[in-house]
Amino acid sequence: MDKQNSKYRWVVFGTVLLSYFFIVTQRTAPGLISDQIMKEFHVTAATIGLLTSIQFFAYAGLQIPIGILSDRFGPNFFLIVGTFLNGVGTIIYSLAQNEAILLVARLLVGMGDATIWVNIVLILSGWFKSKEFVGLLGIAGMSGSFGFLTATVPFSAWIALSGWRTPFLIVGLILCLCGLLLYYVLVKKSRELFSSYSEKKVSSERIQDKDENLLKRLFSNRQAWATFFCHFGLVGTYVGFIGSWAVPYGMHVYGMTRSAASQLIMVGLIGAIIGAPLTSWISGRFSSLKKPYIVVHMIVFLSWLGFLLFNGKPPVYLLIPFFFFIGYGNGASALTFAVVRESFALKEVGVISGFANTGGFLSAVLLPSLFGKILDHYHLQASVIGYHYGFMIPVLFALLGLMGGVLIKEKSQRDKRTKEISS
Repeated sequence: MDKQNSKYRWVVFGTVLLSYFFIVTQRTAPGLISDQIMKEFHVTAATIGLLTSIQFFAYAGLQIPIGILSDRFGPNFFLIVGTFLNGVGTIIYSLAQNEAILLVARLLVGMGDATIWVNIVLILSGWFKSKEFVGLLGIAGMSGSFGFLTATVPFSAWIALSGWRTPFLIVGLILCLCGLLLYYVLVKKSRELFSSYSEKKVSSERIQDKDENLLKRLFSNRQAWATFFCHFGLVGTYVGFIGSWAVPYGMHVYGMTRSAASQLIMVGLIGAIIGAPLTSWISGRFSSLKKPYIVVHMIVFLSWLGFLLFNGKPPVYLLIPFFFFIGYGNGASALTFAVVRESFALKEVGVISGFANTGGFLSAVLLPSLFGKILDHYHLQASVIGYHYGFMIPVLFALLGLMGGVLIKEKSQRDKRTKEISS
C-alpha cells in the first residue's frame, strides 16, 4: 500500500496535530503566571525573561542538529522523544520549589519542543503529495494557533480556579500519553500496515563530508537566509512577547484583570488561526509565495511600530487590530516552510527547515530577556515608560523579517512544474 494514497495518512495527520496542539500550549502558558512566579519565588523581571529565553534558547540551538539527524534517520523517533521530553519538563515545572528547578524544567520543554515542527514538516512531506503540502501546512499552523488560544482565557480560568500547578501537571501527563499514541500510530501500526515501512538508515562512511558540504551550502545560500530572517521577524516577536510580557503588559499599562489581558491576547491568537490557512490559500490563488508574504511582513512591522509611536500605550481601538495583525503574521509564517519545500530537495528539507526555525526562536530567546532588562531599568518610573522603550526591540526584529521577505527568490512556474514532477 502506498502511504501517500492511503486513508491511514489522515490518522497520522490527526495524531500529529493533536500532539502539536498540546505542545504549543506550553510555549506561552507560563506567560500567564509571570507575576505569580515573581511573587512566589521572589525573582526579578529579568529572571522571568531568562526562564522564557532558556526554553527558546534550547529550541533555537537544536534546530539545525535536529534537522540533520531527522533527514538522516527519519522524523518519527525524534517527534516521539520530543513529545515525552515536553511532557516530563511540564510535570517538573508544576512541582518546582525553586527557580533552579523552574529553569531545568523549561530547558527540558525547550529541548522537546525543538524536535517537533521540523519533524512535522518531514512527516507531512513523506505521507502527503507535494500538491497537498502547502494547504496541510496551513492547517497544521492553525492547530498550533488553537494551542496558543487554549493557553489564554481557558488556561487562565483554570489557573484562577485551581492554582497554577494543577493545570501544568495535567497537561504534562497528557503530553506523555501523546508520546505513547505517536509511537503506536507512527511506528507500531505503520509497520503492520506498510511492509515497506522503515526509518532512514544511512551508512557512516560519507556522513561527515555530506554534512559539512550541506552546512557550507546552507550558510552561503540566500534563500536559506531569507527564510531565517522571515521567521526571525514574525515568529520570535510574537512568541517571545506573548510567552512572557503580553499579559503583564495588559495588566500594568491598561489596568486589566488577568482574564481581561488574556482575552486581549486571544485576539492575536484568532489572527494566527486565520492567518495560516488564509495566507496559504491566497498564495495558492495567486501562484506566489513571496508577494503575499511581503505584504504580511509589512503589516506586522507597522503594527509593532504603532506600539512605539503611541509611547507604549496605543488607544484600545488600535490595540486590538495591532494584536490581531501580529498574530496573523505568526499564523502566516507557515509560508516559510512552503518556501523551503519549494526551493530545496526533499532530502534537505529537514535541515533547512531547522535553520529557518532557528531564526524564529533566536528572536524569541532575545526578546523576553532584553524586554525584561528594559522593564527592570525603568522599574522606579511609570511602568508604561519601560514598555515604550521595550517595543523598540520587536520593531527592529520585524524590520529584519521584512528584509527576509524581500530576499526570497521565487521560482518560475516552469521550475515549479519540474520540481513537482521530480517529487
